[in-house]
Amino acid sequence: MNTNIVWHQATVTRQRREQMNGHRGTILWFTGLSGAGKSTLAHATEERLHQMGARTFVFDGDNVRHGLCQDLGFSDDDRTENIRRIGEVAKLCLDAGLITMTAFISPFRKDRRRVREMAAKADFHEIYCHASLEVCEARDVKGLYKKARAGEIPEFTGISSPYEEPEHAELLVETGTRGVDECVDQVIAYLRDHGVLPASDDTADAKATAGQAPGAQAI
Repeated sequence: MNTNIVWHQATVTRQRREQMNGHRGTILWFTGLSGAGKSTLAHATEERLHQMGARTFVFDGDNVRHGLCQDLGFSDDDRTENIRRIGEVAKLCLDAGLITMTAFISPFRKDRRRVREMAAKADFHEIYCHASLEVCEARDVKGLYKKARAGEIPEFTGISSPYEEPEHAELLVETGTRGVDECVDQVIAYLRDHGVLPASDDTADAKATAGQAPGAQAI
């Protein structure tokens, strides 16, 4: 890094943004096999949060590769760089006070650990969207498993490239067997239990008490 670069401290802080939002900023890192339901759950959760008045954004794996990461392929090194970039952007959104959701396979534990270490412990929540390979392949929403089995897609996670399951995810959601609404309920309950969302739906009280220390049960 150039030694002439200096971080500029803004007068509008994360705490002030959170107070305006009425909730804490946080990173929800959805991980799982292709077809496990990461994007579906992340966007459904965002819809529910938006209806509740929360400020949110979803970084979707395919969408990001249309722009920010369009120069990357799917080699191990490119996957690592893809996740690093998203981690850095998610950290900026955290400072903006947003509930930031990322929907990426992110197959390697070392990469997920790296992005976890970019944020404070209370600000990063790994959500494992668990669905068996058989379920994901049966869904084959994008037709990718069929192509991978035919050898048309090299280094495809779950077929010719490994997926390293989370060992200590903050939340495990059985997306392979449960409906979307039930899974969203589980995520929202988790956010309330961990002080990201207020314990009640009283927006005025939420904004009045926002900015408490991470880990508090209400803000």
